[in-house]
Amino acid sequence: MRRVILPHHISEDPAPAGGVLRDFAGLSMGTSWSVRLVAAPALVTSHLQQGLQQQLDAVVAEMSHWETDSDLGRYNRAPAGSWQALPPAFFDVLSFALDVARASGGACDPCAGTLVNLWGFGPHGRFDQPDFTAPTPGAIAAARADLAAARQHMVLEPAPARRALQPGGIELDLSAVAKGYGVDRLAYYLKSQGIAHFVVEVGGELRGAGVKPDGQPWWVALEQVDPGSDDQLVLALHGLAVATSGDYRRYFERDGVRYAHTIDPRSGMPIANGLASVTVIHAQCMAADAWSTALTVLGRVDGLALAERQGLAARFVERTVDHGHVTYNEYLSTHLRGMLDE
Repeated sequence: MRRVILPHHISEDPAPAGGVLRDFAGLSMGTSWSVRLVAAPALVTSHLQQGLQQQLDAVVAEMSHWETDSDLGRYNRAPAGSWQALPPAFFDVLSFALDVARASGGACDPCAGTLVNLWGFGPHGRFDQPDFTAPTPGAIAAARADLAAARQHMVLEPAPARRALQPGGIELDLSAVAKGYGVDRLAYYLKSQGIAHFVVEVGGELRGAGVKPDGQPWWVALEQVDPGSDDQLVLALHGLAVATSGDYRRYFERDGVRYAHTIDPRSGMPIANGLASVTVIHAQCMAADAWSTALTVLGRVDGLALAERQGLAARFVERTVDHGHVTYNEYLSTHLRGMLDE
């Protein structure tokens, strides 16, 4: 079965007359990126490859917890009680991530890098190293207590200062939002170059605008986690972005137990709530990225309730295992159901 998701608002701006497709691609944030755009035949686009790469390089230089000399790394190493000036983009992304943390009751917290590292999903002490051991309950409890104490004193001071207090012990991790912001950053750059019709992708997260040369939107299929299903859900990526979180992407297994890479900051444990994936469709990829993570951590019941309160277009796929038999069930938020072409 093929179902179609359409945007509520459709632009009537046509693609350039005689428009041609141009493709660009590269590597960043530990993954790949790609751009397909429609350009007028005479438009010079040779500079775009470098320009696009520079946008993502700037995100990495500011917000990567893998790069020790990034602005984020500098904040994480700063002495307790010190104020750290942040670049404007970093400040805005962190502010948004903290807003999502508050709205989700701490289900997605950019300050919880210590817990992510403890489980081997950070830049050091990786789970795939031979000497890695899963943390003990005592180590988890101690890390949670330290985070809770430091979190009370985490303060952002807005413009013109744009600075953050390092109370001591806070390790920022913007993995749940920076990649989505990178997608948005590429979209903003293209628009600044007079490109209005494009689809942008970074590590599977996408944002599209305008239409293809034939007038059709940029059609994308939502990720399918059920290998036995022939159901296809396709989205017209027209003024929209989409991001998916799931326990099938990165995980490790110990003694027959799967530990997902998404950590619940409230418990200090990898999620184990039966959700296989959560997809969020939003105008901004940064928002889709962060909300998909928060809803995944909350689980189907609480996540769906939050999606309704926030007016989010969200799709939940829940996995149930009964005597070795795996079944998948889909749940859609009201806002997403309203986008279905039925």
